[in-house]
Amino acid sequence: MQNSQTNFILIVDDTPTNLEVLSEALTDAGFDVAVATSGESAIKQIEYEPPELILLDVMMPGIDGFETCRRLKANHKTKHIPIIFMTALADTVDKVKGLSLGAVDYITKPFQQAEALARIQIHLQLQNFSVALEKQNTRLQQEIEERVAAELALQKLTQELEQRVEDRTKELSQAIHDLQKAQVKLIQAEKLATLGQLVAGVAHEINNPVNFIHGNLQHASCYIEDLLELINLYQTQFPNSTPEITKKSKEIDLEFLRLDLPKIVSSMAVGTQRIQEIVQSFRNFSRHDEAEVKKVNIHDGLNSTLMLIDHRLKTKPGYPAIQVIKEYGNLPPVECFAGKMNQVFMNILSNAIDALEELMGDMQSFGHSLSPMIRIHTEVVGGDRIAIRIADNGPGISEAVQKRVFDPFFTTKPAGKGTGLGMSISHQIVVEKHGGSLYCISSLGKGAEFIIEIPIQQVQLSDPSWWESPDLSQNSIHSQTSPLIAQI
Repeated sequence: MQNSQTNFILIVDDTPTNLEVLSEALTDAGFDVAVATSGESAIKQIEYEPPELILLDVMMPGIDGFETCRRLKANHKTKHIPIIFMTALADTVDKVKGLSLGAVDYITKPFQQAEALARIQIHLQLQNFSVALEKQNTRLQQEIEERVAAELALQKLTQELEQRVEDRTKELSQAIHDLQKAQVKLIQAEKLATLGQLVAGVAHEINNPVNFIHGNLQHASCYIEDLLELINLYQTQFPNSTPEITKKSKEIDLEFLRLDLPKIVSSMAVGTQRIQEIVQSFRNFSRHDEAEVKKVNIHDGLNSTLMLIDHRLKTKPGYPAIQVIKEYGNLPPVECFAGKMNQVFMNILSNAIDALEELMGDMQSFGHSLSPMIRIHTEVVGGDRIAIRIADNGPGISEAVQKRVFDPFFTTKPAGKGTGLGMSISHQIVVEKHGGSLYCISSLGKGAEFIIEIPIQQVQLSDPSWWESPDLSQNSIHSQTSPLIAQI
């Protein structure tokens, strides 16, 4: 992979503001940048100085971005250059049209700088990888031609040549598979980093003032009791108060204040205690400060995850509350990456809620009702493993979907509601990170159950560096990926 400082990018846009913003951002990131204000000038410029990637605006005077892309892809000298369209259009037809002409991606206006840089980095990496593969294939073809030419004299080498071709093909397939896995890990690593920083920051900022308020409420309660006792003493010792005191007592309803004030302080104490519990749930869920394997209470992780999605379980207009049944067994402390396991719980529980909401919406259309339910069952199995079963009484999953439910980028959700990474990442966390297993038992109309099994003790991790995100360049971009969970 080339260093980002040597990558040459051409920006084609008829809007000076867009050219200035993108040029500055890419230059700051270490790229060499050239600009063109029309499709015609871009084609001429590329002929004598081809870039390694083109950012192409769709709407331009003269020939638009689609026609410019078509001409570049029709020229054998420029067809290999990756093109990323820049557009404010959100129409799927326009996106499909651009991709069918040979574009590799879209960047939507107005630009999100971190996202744009991350996409550019990834496509440059893919382009460099493609060039390397092309050179490797060229070398392989040359080797084959040389061996065919020498076949009469070197008959014994024929089998060796065939074996080498087969090995190279396997290596190529494996390389493509590894690249896909690296993309999944990179996305999840960025999400976990953003989530951990957010949750840890919120917990820290809230915790200090809440602790201060909660700690002083006890003193305030004692002071209020002392003042009320003093008032009682005054009323006993001086039963005949002045007219001014009598008038003020009636205005403020002294008797009501004496009864209600302690209740208010007690309610405030209950409220601050609730906030402290929520903050602790944030910490338990994130485990941002625990990067290594540690012994944890799995039930704490499940409870903190349920607290974070509690708003989705409550009654909503037209939808009944989702009942959560906890069948917790007697589990010992479990060695695991707590934050990542909590992410698995969040993925599965969120998918269960999505399925139940979809089913409840469909049933309401036909005048039926459903008592939605999620059951969480934990137990020790085999003496050295634990099992966490998360089941719902939703619509279930077909056999065809079950076969692909853990595939990267596979989703049954509408466009924009799921990336197809949630269950794939969950499977990697459980299987590769913890040496466990994750599988689904379901049939249409009978709900779905996901079963997680992990060892109680992590004897040896198969790959300690599994979760490390590959650095795309010395100016590695951490995308501000906003969705908390990527779901199936």
